[in-house]
Amino acid sequence: MTQQELQQLVEQISLEYFKRPFRHRVVINHRFKTTGGRYHLADHHLEFNPAFLTAELRTDLIGIVKHELTHYHLHLLHRGYRHQDRDFKVLLQQVGGSRFALDVGNRRPQAKKFHYICTNCGQQYHRVKRIDTRRYRCGVCSGILKITTKM
Repeated sequence: MTQQELQQLVEQISLEYFKRPFRHRVVINHRFKTTGGRYHLADHHLEFNPAFLTAELRTDLIGIVKHELTHYHLHLLHRGYRHQDRDFKVLLQQVGGSRFALDVGNRRPQAKKFHYICTNCGQQYHRVKRIDTRRYRCGVCSGILKITTKM
C-alpha cells in the first residue's frame, strides 16, 4: 500500500465511522518497531508502521487507523484525547478501534551479555545489564551470585 492509498483509506474511515473529514496528512514511518501508529498534537498528522500495510494485516491496520483517528478527532474537539480519558475510551469502543497494536516481530533481540551462576544451587542467570552481586541474591535459594562470563 502506498502513502496515497493510505491517505485515502484514513479519509474514508474518518467519514464512515466518525462522520467527520480528515484534513491533514498521513505519513509512513519506517523507523517504527513496536508502534502501530502515532498522532502528532502539533500539526495533527498521523504516522503508521509500514509492517501493517500488507494485505494479511488489513484488519489490524483498520483498527490502528480508528485508534489514531480517535486521538485526532477528540483533540480537535477539545475533549479528552489521551488513553486514560473517558471520552477516548468511549469513542474507541463505539467505532471498534484497537486498544493495542499486534506484535509483528520487528523488535531487535537484545544480547544477554552477562552470565551469573549461584554458588549454592547452580541456578544460572543471563542478563543484558550488569547487576550488583552484593545486593542481589539467587531467587531459588538466596545464595550468592558469581559472574562467570562477561561477553
